[in-house]
Order: sequence, then C-alpha cells, then structure tokens
Amino acid sequence: MYKLSISETKYKTPVFKKNQPDDSYKYQPLPKPSGRYPYHMGLEEVITDPPQDKMVFHMVGDTGSVRNPSFQKLVVAQMLRHFKENGSEADDPQFLYHLGDVVYNFGEASEYQKQFFTPYERYPAPIVAIAGNHDSEVNPDSKPYKSLDAFTAVFCDTEKRTIPFSAGASRKSMNQPNVYWTLETPLATFIGLHSNTPKFGIVTEEQREWFRRELLAADKLRPEKAVIVCIHHSPYSADINHGSSIPMIEFLEGAFAETGVKPDVVFSGHVHNYQRMEKEYPDGDKVLFIVAGGGGYDELHAVASEDDDRFTNDNSLFKDVQLLNFCDDKHGFLKVELERTGAGLKICGEYYSIPHEEEIDSDDPAVLADSFCISLEN
Repeated sequence: MYKLSISETKYKTPVFKKNQPDDSYKYQPLPKPSGRYPYHMGLEEVITDPPQDKMVFHMVGDTGSVRNPSFQKLVVAQMLRHFKENGSEADDPQFLYHLGDVVYNFGEASEYQKQFFTPYERYPAPIVAIAGNHDSEVNPDSKPYKSLDAFTAVFCDTEKRTIPFSAGASRKSMNQPNVYWTLETPLATFIGLHSNTPKFGIVTEEQREWFRRELLAADKLRPEKAVIVCIHHSPYSADINHGSSIPMIEFLEGAFAETGVKPDVVFSGHVHNYQRMEKEYPDGDKVLFIVAGGGGYDELHAVASEDDDRFTNDNSLFKDVQLLNFCDDKHGFLKVELERTGAGLKICGEYYSIPHEEEIDSDDPAVLADSFCISLEN
C-alpha cells in the first residue's frame, strides 16, 4: 500500500477537483441494442454449467495503453497465476468483468488486437465488459466510424464468432445485449451501466429509467442474490487526475433514493488506481464503492494530499463517505468471490498489486494489497 511521508497527509474522503471545464459536448449517441429490452444475459451464455453456490471472477478496468503495453501484460501474467496455482478448479476465476477503457485513446477497431486480443490471448476465461469513455470516443483523424462500433463488435454481437480485426484470435465475440445491460447469475445480479465519453460521465433519461427498473427487479431477488452495480466513471474518488464525479453521484444516489434500493457494492474504473470507500446512509445501511482502474494504463493516479489546494472535500455529497484503503503506486486487479452459506451470501474481494514493474516471468506473486468481505444475511 501507499506509505505516507512525514510531509504529506492523504485525503481520507472523496475529493472534488476544482476549476474543471465542462466537456459534456463530447457526449456520443449510443448504438442500437443488439438484444431485447430489458437487456439481460444469463451467465449460462458466458460459461457452461454456472456454479450455484460459489462464483469466482476477476475484475479490472483501464487496461489498454497506447504508449506502454508492458504494464497490462504484467497484470495479465499475475491474473493467470490464479489459474495455475489453485488446487481446486472451483477456486479458478470463471470470467473477467472489465470495467471499461479496453482501448486508448479512441475506440478504434485497429487498436483491439494490440490492446486486447494479444494481451489476453492466454487468459482462459470469458471476458464481459462495460465500455469506458475512451472506448466510446471517436478519432476525428481516422476513417469515419461511429462511437462504440468496435466495442459492440467485440462484446455486443448477436452470435459468437471470430472478430475481423482480431488477426484471427481464438477469443470469439461476446453476446451482451446492449452497452448497458444486466448479467444474471445464480448468486448476484450485475447491473452494468454506460456513462459515455465526458470526463465525469453522462447518463440519459432513457438509461436512468432502465436503471431504476433494474434496481427494483434485482431487489425482488434478494436475499437469494446480491445486487452489484458496475459503472466506468467512479462516483467517489480521492485521486488527483479526476476526483469525484458529481454527475455520477447524483445519478446513482438519486436512483437509490427514488427506488428505495441500494446495491451491495458499486464497482468502477476510470481512475487509474485502487480505492475502497464506504458510505453509511441515514438508515444505517452501508455500501462499498470500489475503484479498480489500475489494470494496465501506464499512468497511475495518486490520492490527493490535503495540502493540495486544487482539491476540496467540502461538499455535502461526500457526507458519511470514507476512504478505507487504497493502492495508488502499483498496477493491479481484483479477485472476487461470492459464496452461499447457511447464514446467507458472502461477497469477498481481494485486490492484488503487481510486485515488479519489469519482468513478466518473475517468480514473485502478486501482493495482496487489500481485502474485504460483505455478509448478506438471509
């Protein structure tokens, strides 16, 4: 974990970065859904014979990199160790849930081989995803294409097939029904959102209404299934590059208040580090907000220092939100386990940071930098 020096104190709350320009003009229209409303996909379409009582998966965001792909390769190499070293196949990750920014700097098809298919060619499990802001951007200097054309070809196809721009990679396309969609599993409902291109995200009213309906539907499946929300833009963050996204806080918290439904955990990327925050609500409920965006982009984002006058935590939206732990100086990834016990469901996460910055074949295993567990009683 990050070690504090004598001369600095890191924020222990979310921060807001002052004097940020409005880039909402970057909003991109969404592609047509490839599946039917309400855009659900069962885990049985991802893996055969989904486990009923224990589910293990990786989770990571912001893996792509134009300038230096070595960090992504280091992270993938460490994720592969979770398949090699376990004594039981039940402990192997069954899939990877990508939190967005698969490719940089624009969502071009020409970048997928180098930034996705080649780095993950040895990763043995399926990969599902939500799109990040860079996946959604359009390069004005490239041959004309629409936002998310390449992303939908890879992740939102109508059938599994070889991707034309993958250079014949064995990894086939995924059949997600839309760029915002719900993954149904025996142990949890994953509601995946699309927060578009601007730096702090934009969600249209059409998706807001879908999200409210999904929260209500997922809540009816409790306590048999946990409710997990995934969104690229981090609502709460203490980093120096982005800071917290006020629009995403207002969107999420507004939906939670309107429906009376809170998820068990919210996962996000966008910020290139790891943060575990917890919000305690007036009714006593507590929700974890996890940032896991250190998946490979070469530039990491430090947590802000309290003496840095570019940031403030003086905002009522940050009330009762605390930064419990972080890792801002190493790339890494999450391994998450959901298990059904006699008392109810458990959601346990482990964040691993890579122990080196150079050798892919190093014998040093990834370092367990943080862990958490949530118990959901019957």
